[in-house]
Amino acid sequence: MRRTTLRRLVYLVYIIIGIIIAWDRGYIGLALLKAVASALLAILLWWLVLLGVNLHIH
Repeated sequence: MRRTTLRRLVYLVYIIIGIIIAWDRGYIGLALLKAVASALLAILLWWLVLLGVNLHIH
């Protein structure tokens, strides 16, 4: 395994562990995930927002 691949794998594991701990301690919840997903949809599909499409996830 190349050194950069190993480094990226360590970063990925570090982030995943952080997400799991934040979820367990209540820093991340379903409402936050819905808000982030809605924001990402609005960013990626901005032209639909301009046409009046509601991209909020309920």
